[in-house]
Amino acid sequence: MKQFRVIYLLAGFLLVLVACSKDYEKIPLEKVTIEYVFDKDDSLGTYANKFLNSIYSKLPGGYNRVAGDLLDAASDDAISGFTGTTAVSQLATGAFTPYALINEETPWGSAYAAIRAASIFVSNINISPVKETLPNGYSIRYAWKAEARFIRALFYFELLKRYGGIPLMGDTVRALGDDVQVPRSSFADCVKYIVNECDAIKDSLRPNPIAAPELNSHRATRGAALALKARVLLYAASPLFNGQNIDESNTLTGYANYDKERWKLAADAARTLIEERSFALLPNFKNIFITQNNSEIIFFRQNGNSDEIENTNGPVGFAKVARGRTNPTQELVDAFPTDAGLSITDPASGYNPIDPYTHRDPRLTMSILYNGARWLNTEIQTFEGGQHRPGGADPGTKTGYYMRKFMGNFENATQYSSVPHDWIYLRYTEVLLNFAEAENEYNGPTGEVYQVLKDLRARAGITAGDNGMYGLKEGLSPDEMREVIRNERRIELAFEEHRFWDIRRWKIAEQVYNRGLHGMSIIKNGPDLTYDVVEVFKPVFTAPRMYLYPIPYDEVVKNDNMRQNPGW
Repeated sequence: MKQFRVIYLLAGFLLVLVACSKDYEKIPLEKVTIEYVFDKDDSLGTYANKFLNSIYSKLPGGYNRVAGDLLDAASDDAISGFTGTTAVSQLATGAFTPYALINEETPWGSAYAAIRAASIFVSNINISPVKETLPNGYSIRYAWKAEARFIRALFYFELLKRYGGIPLMGDTVRALGDDVQVPRSSFADCVKYIVNECDAIKDSLRPNPIAAPELNSHRATRGAALALKARVLLYAASPLFNGQNIDESNTLTGYANYDKERWKLAADAARTLIEERSFALLPNFKNIFITQNNSEIIFFRQNGNSDEIENTNGPVGFAKVARGRTNPTQELVDAFPTDAGLSITDPASGYNPIDPYTHRDPRLTMSILYNGARWLNTEIQTFEGGQHRPGGADPGTKTGYYMRKFMGNFENATQYSSVPHDWIYLRYTEVLLNFAEAENEYNGPTGEVYQVLKDLRARAGITAGDNGMYGLKEGLSPDEMREVIRNERRIELAFEEHRFWDIRRWKIAEQVYNRGLHGMSIIKNGPDLTYDVVEVFKPVFTAPRMYLYPIPYDEVVKNDNMRQNPGW
């Protein structure tokens, strides 16, 4: 029965191991057991290490993972360039139910499969007598165990932010025939569990950073545990879960009360990592995503080198076929201030609506391709009928914009080449912004909050101004600073799977979506260009139920103790 249990739980992971090892190829799959993977005579832990790597491989890749689109194309920052119904358009219009889910974005089954695998590793790694130690003197076996616990905690958080409280399994490995009538734990208990896991493992993980070209650079470090803790506590302190619970007394969907101290917990968690000074802002914003193991990356999923992101999201109209899949919205473009750091709605900004892309925050050019931007040794033409916005049935941007972020430095190249495209789960900028948000909510716009924004704007290339404020106004109220931080977060973390969740945890999704999304229609008449903002997509957000995903119907049917989320 034990052998059957192992095969039932590990089959997907053992396939990876079989493919990686000639020794495994000599053994039929049905003969592979826990005793083989966690071998008491394997002092190197060879097979256990391969099994751990197979758990890492369960982390989603990020780029265009939602049926070919970025998750941000389901937010107000972008839409899909694909013609027809897409998974992200279904997300943005609420066209899903407990019976008909969007598989790539409702990962209940895949997340719990990864959690089970991590628990198997945690429960059995002590069998392997691994003798190798880390530079800090700790046994690498303890680091591996902590890594599996980190991945498990990360998957629990991915479930938590989608569903609210979820069943917590601890180290229990359940098999076919076991009692699976496990109820959902409260939101508070889930937060506590994940935070406690991060605290318990942080000192057993590798110290950060792991220097390149270390083969283990993709592994979770102390910094990853601290950054995950800070993110979880930020979400827990946010309005959706802290004070504006969609079902006021329902402890599964959030806290039943508001507690300002939750913001302090989030701020303190982020400050801990900041004060360790293990990470730093990379001077060039554009290169963060194509420079492996740089000073800003805390935790990432290895994807290797390719030109896939460019081919999927690059502009159409070049000899090299691209699909222009991610089309940024006018709402996102307008969020970028001028190069003096002033909002384009500020009368003092100097923003010119008939020359809208000049004297803007340099991050605009590093994140979005617009009419006149340089790409593949060409000036992009996204005016109506232009080379990169053809009319008729031909594919092309629906908004007048293409995503530029994450791509290689191909402004003056004639074709794409392979560049690193690792997916960054945690980076230092997010930790800084998490701190600024939580600190402002607890203590108001302190000098530390201002300094975070100044540092980010200085790195971006915004001018300091005579007062050294980078366009920030002195004496902002907490409410005013909140809006500044939220906008800074939007432009700095664009397309990184934050905006979709931010507008939910801030509980502003119904206002954001129900305004409609816009693009820029540009008419060229000789040398003159006329700019006209037009609506391109109308999302639908039904509050309050759409703030959380529905529990899959199959899970509710087979588990008498499983409670569905409100409204579903």
